[in-house]
Amino acid sequence: MRTRDISDRLSRHWQGRWGEVLRFGVVGVTATAIQYGVYWLLLAVAVPTLAMTVAYGVSFAFNFYASTRFTFRVAASAKRGAGFALSHVVNYLLQMALLNLFIGLGVSRQLAPIPMFAICVPVNFILVRYFLKR
Repeated sequence: MRTRDISDRLSRHWQGRWGEVLRFGVVGVTATAIQYGVYWLLLAVAVPTLAMTVAYGVSFAFNFYASTRFTFRVAASAKRGAGFALSHVVNYLLQMALLNLFIGLGVSRQLAPIPMFAICVPVNFILVRYFLKR
């Protein structure tokens, strides 16, 4: 195999990966906006805990649909849904642990989410990709 052939294959490989990362970002931002919007709408008729729980459910459903169809372009299935849910449980637990760790280390409550997201977003991408692409 010539060097140019290898270079072309690597280039195509990484173009697809970067596209997934970009689509993952678009879906993540949209899911967050949906969750926040539904939460605000429901606050008029529900207690905050219930409003956030319903909002998370709506956002989660959108996120699964968009992640399978748009981000990773795979068919939705019960197995992928279970893996997706598991990856989000892991991500949630990791976020809570890191947030408390950074606050415990003296990072302000306002800034502690920044390093948390810096770690959790790539981990979540890897987990979701693993469960949806396998």
